[in-house]
Amino acid sequence: MYFIVGLGNPGIRYENTRHNVGFLTIDYLAEKNNIKVKKLKHKSLIGEGEISGQKVMLIKPQTFMNNSGEAIREIRNYYKFEDDELIVVFDDIDIDFGSIRIKQKGSAGTHNGMKSIIYHIQYDTFPRIKIAVGKRPEYMDLANFVLSGFTDKEVDIVREEIIMASEAIELMLSDGINKAMNKYNSISLIEDRD
Repeated sequence: MYFIVGLGNPGIRYENTRHNVGFLTIDYLAEKNNIKVKKLKHKSLIGEGEISGQKVMLIKPQTFMNNSGEAIREIRNYYKFEDDELIVVFDDIDIDFGSIRIKQKGSAGTHNGMKSIIYHIQYDTFPRIKIAVGKRPEYMDLANFVLSGFTDKEVDIVREEIIMASEAIELMLSDGINKAMNKYNSISLIEDRD
């Protein structure tokens, strides 16, 4: 079974903020594959089903972003999954808007949710998908920026990024991460529109 985690903050107040694109990706995948992510277990909302012929659990940690690792540690301790059976989807302010990045492993960078996961499970060799949420304006501090909503112009592009991330997950599950990286890491939705 694959454990697909979208990072975000619970509650209506955070629903469509930059920090919640992980949650939004899980919502999209759940709807597309008819999986109900409703059960509260292991400090997370979870739902089990099948994507691309693989058994999956879709996971939205309910611990708030900075403590995401607590939920993932509980799930790992319970299910004892392999490193590469965990896939984490989260927001990224450093990659170009209109793109996603799939990586096999790596550090947390500046992302507190990822820092928490790596700290709690004690390894960083799991696949992750970063979704671009735009660059922070000079006048805004990082916390306020990631908790802000998208502009009207940005909304359509973010929606396409979420669809792209979901398709990348489907391809990872059917044909492996290398195929997904080769296909999606070079796409720029902004350049493709010009």
